[in-house]
Amino acid sequence: MSKKQNIYWICQVGGWTFFAALNLFFFKLSYSTNLKDILNYMIWLPVGITITHVFRYVLLKFNILRLSIVSQIPIVIVSGFINAFLFFTLTVGLAKAFGIITYKIDVVAAVSNILSLTVIFIFWSLIYFGFHFFDNYKKTEIQNLKLETNTKEIELNQLKSQLNPHFMFNSMNSIRALVDEDPKRAKIAITQLSNILRNTLMMHKNKFITLEEELVLVKDYLELEHIRYEERLSFYFNVDPDTVFLQIPPMMIQTLVENSIKHGISKYPEGGEIKISATKTHDGFIIKIINTGQLNNNTTDTGFGVANTTNRLELLFGKKAEFSLRNLDAKNVISEIIITE
Repeated sequence: MSKKQNIYWICQVGGWTFFAALNLFFFKLSYSTNLKDILNYMIWLPVGITITHVFRYVLLKFNILRLSIVSQIPIVIVSGFINAFLFFTLTVGLAKAFGIITYKIDVVAAVSNILSLTVIFIFWSLIYFGFHFFDNYKKTEIQNLKLETNTKEIELNQLKSQLNPHFMFNSMNSIRALVDEDPKRAKIAITQLSNILRNTLMMHKNKFITLEEELVLVKDYLELEHIRYEERLSFYFNVDPDTVFLQIPPMMIQTLVENSIKHGISKYPEGGEIKISATKTHDGFIIKIINTGQLNNNTTDTGFGVANTTNRLELLFGKKAEFSLRNLDAKNVISEIIITE
């Protein structure tokens, strides 16, 4: 027997026992009672359970619980009257058959009892329908959350699938520039790219990695790009030891660094520098990437890394993460990621 069935039978037996005992109590306050009176009210227990259980079977058999609330209201009222009539007829009939009551019940008393019982059965229906309404609402809410989670998972996988091709394209361009000029250095660059791709493939399986793991990849990438740009590219790291275990999406900083080179440093003949810092605050973490360059307010071309970072942070952290890209001063652009614990 399932948990829901156990609850159902406990409520059935407990509810009808309470109802019969309560009526017997008030009857005893008004009249003197004997064994026959007690037996008369004890009949209520099996009759009430039987009628409501059969009614439940009908509700499930004809899928009445799936109807709209407007359609359920008249069913509850009509069935409440029918159940009350059956309850009154059966309890009185059984009591007379067993000789528990011998007096004649007049029509007025019968109608009065049936109307009172109608209210009881409507109340039973409201409890039963209400339980299933909230239970179905909860199931629907869970299904919606699962659907939302699955949708976000698909979106994340789509975003992550864009990372490797973009990364390989930029890296291969760097190596291609070295093949004719310096084959030996090109060989070193290929080895570095191999290490980077191996780490990238492993990271692709994870939704989160530590900041320390991410920075290892970023450093390898910058070393590779440094071979291409030589003195035109310099980079610096300033990482708080308390931040190295921060969980972030794989290649999040990597794509922003690529963005900094492609849309910033590469456009300056004299090159520039990239500064990456990570600090711990009282309520979270701040990651900053400062690079030589300027944002042009007249263009929307801010790079792949910006859109990717924004989408991934929103999907994974919601309102607990913020991302901004702006001009820091007349020579530098800052990408800032704030993650709240």
